Amino acid sequence: MTMTVLVADDDLPLNEVLCDVLSSAGYEVLKSTTLEETRHVLERQEVDVVLLDKAFPDGNGLTLLGELQKHEDAPQVIVITSYGEVESAVAAMKMGAWDFITKPFENEALLLQIEKAGQALATRRELARLRKEVRRSMDEWIVGKSPTMRKLTADAERVAPTNAGVLITGENGTGKDVLARLIHNISHRADGPFVPINCATLGDLLESEIFGHEKGAFTGADRLKKGLAEVADGGTLFLDEVTSMRADVQAKLLRFLESRTFRRVGGVKDIKVDVRVIAATNQDIRKLVSEGSFRQDLYFRLAVVSLHVPPLRERREDIPLFVAQFINRFSREMGKIIEDVSPTALEALMAYDWPGNIRELRNAIERAVLFCDGPIIELAHLPAEIADAR
Repeated sequence: MTMTVLVADDDLPLNEVLCDVLSSAGYEVLKSTTLEETRHVLERQEVDVVLLDKAFPDGNGLTLLGELQKHEDAPQVIVITSYGEVESAVAAMKMGAWDFITKPFENEALLLQIEKAGQALATRRELARLRKEVRRSMDEWIVGKSPTMRKLTADAERVAPTNAGVLITGENGTGKDVLARLIHNISHRADGPFVPINCATLGDLLESEIFGHEKGAFTGADRLKKGLAEVADGGTLFLDEVTSMRADVQAKLLRFLESRTFRRVGGVKDIKVDVRVIAATNQDIRKLVSEGSFRQDLYFRLAVVSLHVPPLRERREDIPLFVAQFINRFSREMGKIIEDVSPTALEALMAYDWPGNIRELRNAIERAVLFCDGPIIELAHLPAEIADAR
């Protein structure tokens, strides 16, 4: 797809030259010579890259730069500066300019900058598209209008593009695994594998499951087996219930996090992989560290960023939203037309403490939809313990 470049410069001869150079290079080119005209072009047409002069007869180009940064789909801006204007260039970069170019400049250097700006823009737009797609398709467990959930989602989006280790804490049923997958799906690793491991269910097999084993490493190891850390190369390894690890596996995991290398059980060769590790637990991990049952150095490695998913009882204002979404979901699946819940049923749903959190709420609404024959879910359609909370 051909990129569109807007040349915004009041120097008419330079503007014409730039337009000719860019057109010859295959770009679709627009031009403007005043700040007002530049705004008009940007309002009416989709632009990928703007070559923006600093000074116009009717204002400062950096003012427009500041305005553009408020828009999610803003074009990449390359600011045109004169020789020696280092402070202006630095100011432009701080305000969100992708780069700057100093007059006089070589055509080849300009074209290279525009090409790189276009590549960066494509990456940014693809990430934005993925974020929107993920939000639409993700399980409803991560949505919510409460301040805590809005902050949690914002923090997840901030950490997602990095390689920082993330530790997610929260009670069972709050959606820790969903948050981990969200972080993966909006990261630069989205095209790589997302490999989850429930550490609590594997017992003595956990080390072999994560790091693999060589043939003959132990009784029953009749062939070489790649570990899930190897399978996750280029993607994300999600260690759920990480606090259930034995001390010796914790030590091996720490070495892996520090070096990104490991040895299979029974192996002597170091294997290097590019893996991001996200861990989760429903335990008070800091208490376990103070008691000595979980390594402090491993905790620090895992929890470069800590995200806590609050229980449903601490964000009751999100319950009506979840209820509506689960009704829509299960009504479609069961071929029913159910529009809402009665006021008394909603009152009970809001009053209940939800020890099983969103998983329990989902199951309750699925049951209610199953037993509901009319357009409204009534109190009688809810499990007794929930109905009694009213």
